[in-house]
Amino acid sequence: MFTGIVEELGEIVAIERLTDSARITIRGPVVTTGARHGDSIAVNGVCLTVVDDKVDPEAATFTADVMRETLDKSSLGALTTGSRVNLERPMVLGGRLGGHLVQGHVDGTGEILARTPGEEWEIVEIALPAHLARYVVDKGSITVDGISLTVVEAHDASFTVSLIPTTLALTTLGVKAVGDPVNLEVDIIAKYVERLGTHGPGTGVRAS
Repeated sequence: MFTGIVEELGEIVAIERLTDSARITIRGPVVTTGARHGDSIAVNGVCLTVVDDKVDPEAATFTADVMRETLDKSSLGALTTGSRVNLERPMVLGGRLGGHLVQGHVDGTGEILARTPGEEWEIVEIALPAHLARYVVDKGSITVDGISLTVVEAHDASFTVSLIPTTLALTTLGVKAVGDPVNLEVDIIAKYVERLGTHGPGTGVRAS
C-alpha cells in the first residue's frame, strides 16, 4: 500500500525487452536505501517488485520485471532509457497517510489534454477512460502516475487537477506534455462503495 506522495524522481537506466515481458533497471538513491530482494516500489504508480539478489547502494539502482499485461495496460510500455519516473516506497504501518490509500494497481491510462499555467500553479486536464468516469468526482482523490491529487472538476471524458510548484518541480507532471500518457488509479473506497451499493452487505459469519 502506498500514499501517492512521491519520494523522488528516478531515471530509467536500462530496459531489456523480452518476448512477453521487460526487465527495467531504475536509479533512485532514496528508494534503494535499505531495499532488498522482494521489496515493493511504485514506479509511476505501478507496484513493482525488486528482483536484485542484492541492491548495490553505491549504484543506487534496482531492477524489476514487468509482465506483458502491465506493459500493455499502463504507460510503462512507453518508457525508454533516460525517462524520468516517480518513485515511492510502501507506507510503513503506523506512519502518516499524507496522500490517500493507493494500491499501485493501475486502473487505466489517460492522456494529457491541456496545460493552463497560473500565477503560482498549473491546471492540467487529463482524458478519462469511460469505465472510470463514475469513480471520479469533484474534490475527490485520484492517483496520476503515482501522485495523489485532488480532482478540481470531473467531466464525462476528462478531469482537471491543480498542480502546485512542488508537484511541478518534483514529479514527472512538471515535464510531461500534451499528448503524453499517464497511469490512473481511482480511489479504492469509491469502488468498494459501488460494490456494496450493487450487491448489498454480506451476511457474514459469526465467530463462536
